[in-house]
Formats: sequence, C-alpha cells, structure tokens
Amino acid sequence: MSGFGKPLKIALGLAVIAGLIIVPMNFNRYGLFILSQWAVMSIAAMGLNLTLGYAGQVSLAQGAFVGIGAYAAAIMTTHGWPLPAAILVAIALSFSVGWVLGYPALRVQHHYLAFVTLAFSTLAFLVFRNESWLTGGIYGISNIPRPHVLGIATNKPLPFYYVCLGSLAIVSVAVWWLIRSPWGRAFMALRENPLRAQSLGIDTRRYTLMAFAIGSALGGVAGALYAPLTQYIDPVPFNLSLSLDLLMMVIVGGAGFYFGPFLGAMIAVLLPEWLRFTEGYYLMLYAVAVMGLLIWSPTGILGILDRYLAERRTKAASALRAVAKSRLETAQ
Repeated sequence: MSGFGKPLKIALGLAVIAGLIIVPMNFNRYGLFILSQWAVMSIAAMGLNLTLGYAGQVSLAQGAFVGIGAYAAAIMTTHGWPLPAAILVAIALSFSVGWVLGYPALRVQHHYLAFVTLAFSTLAFLVFRNESWLTGGIYGISNIPRPHVLGIATNKPLPFYYVCLGSLAIVSVAVWWLIRSPWGRAFMALRENPLRAQSLGIDTRRYTLMAFAIGSALGGVAGALYAPLTQYIDPVPFNLSLSLDLLMMVIVGGAGFYFGPFLGAMIAVLLPEWLRFTEGYYLMLYAVAVMGLLIWSPTGILGILDRYLAERRTKAASALRAVAKSRLETAQ
C-alpha cells in the first residue's frame, strides 16, 4: 500500500491544480474575486508561517507588511510603473523593514515580542491614514491599473485570477525549496531549542532576522497583488484585524505545516461565504467553528491529520514487532 502513496499524492496534487485552473472558468465576477483573495491571503499566510510556524517568532505585524506592499504597488502603478517593478520594490521595502523589526526578537520573546510587533502594526496604520501626501490618507488611492502579461490585458476578473494563481504557484515552489534547504532546517532548530541550535554552530541572530525579513517580504508580495485586485486601497483593510486574521489562518490550518496556510486561508476567506445562507448568524457560526477547532486541536486541522498518521505508523510498527517476535520465538 505504501508503494502507491507517492503516486497518489502526485495525482491528488495535479487534480487540485487542474481544478484551480479549469473550474473557475465558470465562476462569476464575485466568485473569481473571492478565489483571487484566497490566493493573495495564502501568500501572506505563508510568510507568517515561515516566521511563526517554522522559526517560532510571534508576529502581529503581517497585515502591516501587506499594507506596505499594497501602497508601494498602488503608488508606483498609478504613476506608470509596471506591476513586476512594483512587486520588487514591495519585496525590498518589506524585507528591509522586516529585518529591522526582527532586532527586538533578539532580546524579547513570546508575548513581549507580540507587543512589539503590535506596536509596529499600529504605527504602520497611522502612517497609512495620516500621511496623505503619500498614501492619500482616508481617501485612499483609486483607479489602480491591472498589468498586461505577455501582451494580454488582465482587466477582467478571470485573467487577473490567473495572475494571482501563478504568483501563488511561484511563491509556493520558492517556500517549498526554502524549508527543505539548510535555512529551513535552521529555522526549525531555532523554533525547537534556540540554545541547542546555537551550541551546534547555528547563527541564531542571523536566522532570527532572516525569518522576519523573508516572512515580511512575502507579506509585501501579497499586498502588491491585493492593490490591483481591489483597484482601490485605503488604510482600513490594513489595521490590526488583518494581522489577527492571518495569524488565525496559520494556526487553524496548522502552524509549521507546509499546506497549513493554504487550508487556513481557504477557511478564513471561503467559509464565511459558504455560511451566508444563515444570514445574520454566519459570523457567529464561523466564530464557534473556529473556537471549537482550536479547543479540540490546538495544532490546527493538519495537526489532526498528522496525529492520525502518526498513530497508524505506530500501530503498523507495533504489528511488525509482534510478528518478528513471534517468528523469533517459533525459530527458537
């Protein structure tokens, strides 16, 4: 049975990818917007998963980095710059600010670090709202253009959904490589036991800063896609609630699991839409469902699956040991 495991996973992955490409062709404008939002939020949640799930550094500032990327893209594209250039600037800005924000993590941890990042998130929101000469203030920035890709306009919802989906695919491959590289293993060592990691020669200072910087850069990428998706931005979407939503996506999906952000973003973005048939009760049902899940499984949905697979492996190993023991006794 185990011989079919890898081909089955590949087939399932290809089926999901094909579904994400083909099925949305029949969706209306709003359905495509929701799916595009899922792709964008998945990128932001993947960045937070690197910082929190793999490196173990608490951050309540991911929404602020989404805002930095969104404003960078909005300002540049409305002044004639192409979106790829805006994305590069958003990555550079978010990476640099994330690196600086990582310095407090060298001195404080856990809830103290959460308060530091919370303060930064509040500061970023105040800048977005009050520096109207740059951000437009409470009036925001409108008429944000969507890009042309290989000469094809993406003004309509379906082409731009494919831009978001393609960006998610590129980021997913990059993160997959990163967490399996020596950097990813260093992040996990930093999460499990910083003192032991340092004793093994890992530069914990540098990897802490890199965890913040790379995770923040992915938030900037998400923001640079969010701006042309909505084609209008103001400070309200980038307040603390966005950071808390992203934190919930990571925890509900499964912090430290590669597919956790995808699943968490799907629940956070799509589940409220699926519950709208309940009219005024859908947010209450959504909150109850999330609280029930976290009480039952603090490690998220993928944590449930991981425990189930671990129990199966344990039972299989026990059965093999019992068979080997019985054969040994028979031989004697």
